[in-house]
Amino acid sequence: MGIKEIILLSIYTFYLFIWFSFNNSEHVTLLNHRLGGRCVCARMVQRRNLSGADAINALRPFYFAVHPDFFGRHPREREVNDNSLKRLNGYLENLQKPGARSPKPANLTFYVRDTKEKADSSGSLLASEFRSVTFTLQSKDVLSTVLDVLRSCSLSVEHMQDVLKDETEKSSTQQPGTAFYRPIKWDKTYYTFTGFRDPEQELEQARRVEPTLSLWLRNNESEATKKQNASLPRREELKRLKRELIQKLGLLDIRWQRKWGVAHKCSQLQSLGRLSTQSPEALHILRGHVIVFTDQSGMNASGHVMLGTMDVHHQWTKLFERLPSYRSLFQQSDWLKERISHLLGGIQVIHIERMGPALPLEELYSTLNTFHKRLFPQRLSLHPRSMQGLTMSLENDRSTPCLHEMGHFIIPTMCDTLQLQNFLQSQAQEARRRMRRKDKLEAEEEDIISSCLQDLSLHSLSKEPSVLSSQMIPCCRRLMEERSPQM
Repeated sequence: MGIKEIILLSIYTFYLFIWFSFNNSEHVTLLNHRLGGRCVCARMVQRRNLSGADAINALRPFYFAVHPDFFGRHPREREVNDNSLKRLNGYLENLQKPGARSPKPANLTFYVRDTKEKADSSGSLLASEFRSVTFTLQSKDVLSTVLDVLRSCSLSVEHMQDVLKDETEKSSTQQPGTAFYRPIKWDKTYYTFTGFRDPEQELEQARRVEPTLSLWLRNNESEATKKQNASLPRREELKRLKRELIQKLGLLDIRWQRKWGVAHKCSQLQSLGRLSTQSPEALHILRGHVIVFTDQSGMNASGHVMLGTMDVHHQWTKLFERLPSYRSLFQQSDWLKERISHLLGGIQVIHIERMGPALPLEELYSTLNTFHKRLFPQRLSLHPRSMQGLTMSLENDRSTPCLHEMGHFIIPTMCDTLQLQNFLQSQAQEARRRMRRKDKLEAEEEDIISSCLQDLSLHSLSKEPSVLSSQMIPCCRRLMEERSPQM
């Protein structure tokens, strides 16, 4: 073998050594080449890896807690989880590809559902909501990545004990003289010379990926001003169209279920305006109603007329013809609420509007009717006015009753009646305490928003429905205390 071949083989062997040190993703490899009677040997060891199927099985509790399908009523959180899942799956796929370079550290945010009911100090059940978790992926093998994800989300790793036990036994029974895993920390000049990515530098950049408010305002102020000035004529046009249609059709209000752009909203109002000109007799029945532009036509649980933005005028006209039957169904729903209230000591049945798809009136009526039929034969022994002033909502996807932190009861449609009675009686006092706290927080929130508007010279300050008063109040305080020059 010539000098040229020996040099090329030496470079190749050194490259493999570097590659395994960073990726740490292949099985033990032994290179044994005889070069002119001499043996060049490089041992490379990797920590135990998982297959793609093993990783999916190990992450089942995580997928169950963050899957976007469980966040249908929370579109913002659903979108965050969907994007983060795509990045996580890409990270795992990259780790399993033979010959692929180490993925960059990834900063991920998930909204994690509390899949088990939690109890507070007083023994009352809290609403099963979700919490925000942010962590950075930097592991170089699938097993470590899976464990990091589960532990970062405070999820159990007990189902992986067999894998971890095998890993421990493998490490403890390693024969003397064999190589062991030891990460190599290279000098900074190495990355400058070779062009490889510095993992420590990338990790630091990933940690700083979340900008501060001041930095974000400074980076986006000019673009926001440009967009605002460009949209002024459109927004004035939107206000004019809305005002004229409300007056012409005798509406109480016009709303939008989703956050469409100004141009999209204008086109929807213009379409309704053309229909009112072409078929004015068909729209007389809308007088006294609230119109909501949304994804489907019908009537929602609040009695508002929903106009599907993908529907044509003919479908809207058919909906207007069915409005009398919808009104009758709405009255029957109100009657069922009164009957349920009478059977449960005067508690008021409410529907809580959330972001996302609106609840159709038909679905609300079906839920109320099912619950009433289940409740009526039992004749619970509740005092007629013992639950006066309290509120409750019905949900089909729950199994146990709970008390929301804002003071209203969340009751499963198929709840056991005896369990329901005991729960309502035991938690009535705590519910009243939380409702008083909610009223106090709402008043405090209103005051602090007014202070923010005045102190920071803001035109408006609003929040999404999913943001609680207990979150909005400290947010406004931070805005005033840590005042940014851009404000």
